Amino acid sequence: MPPDPTADAYIALGANLGDPLAALRRAAAHLGTLGQVAGVSALYRTAPVGGPPGQPDYLNAAAHLRTTLSAETLLAALHDLEAAAGRERHERWEARTLDLDLITHGDRVSAHPALTLPHPRAWDRPFVLAPLHDLNPDLRHPVTGETVRGALSRLGMGRLGMDGVQRVGGPWLP
Repeated sequence: MPPDPTADAYIALGANLGDPLAALRRAAAHLGTLGQVAGVSALYRTAPVGGPPGQPDYLNAAAHLRTTLSAETLLAALHDLEAAAGRERHERWEARTLDLDLITHGDRVSAHPALTLPHPRAWDRPFVLAPLHDLNPDLRHPVTGETVRGALSRLGMGRLGMDGVQRVGGPWLP
């Protein structure tokens, strides 16, 4: 089988246990082994959404990766990175040492239980949309056609001052 053509993949990064900044830095650096990192967003501090009460705030970011990996292979590699960072999966939306979500992989659409693309809740989550907006405000949902900018507007959230989503100043990558 010939290699997949290059796809533009967008990945959400998050962590709220251990040293979240170090975990996000390691993950962002490792993404370069999975393709060409075309961009990385600013860093955001966000309130936890769902899950058990009392979780610490998250640090979130997003990355744009140009990759020849299939969506399935890329998702497996992201899960391997989470496991290497100590991620354990016990309860939905629980606190985590590293969370890497494949948001889009080109225009691929999949409803398979092991791979849902685009990510089913990304266009409704400000903590995903704000970092994506840094990278590509005109990124379109492959099914609805709604842009990241449009989703933020639909949610009633401007670029600054989003409830529960705060941009962290200064560079965060070494």
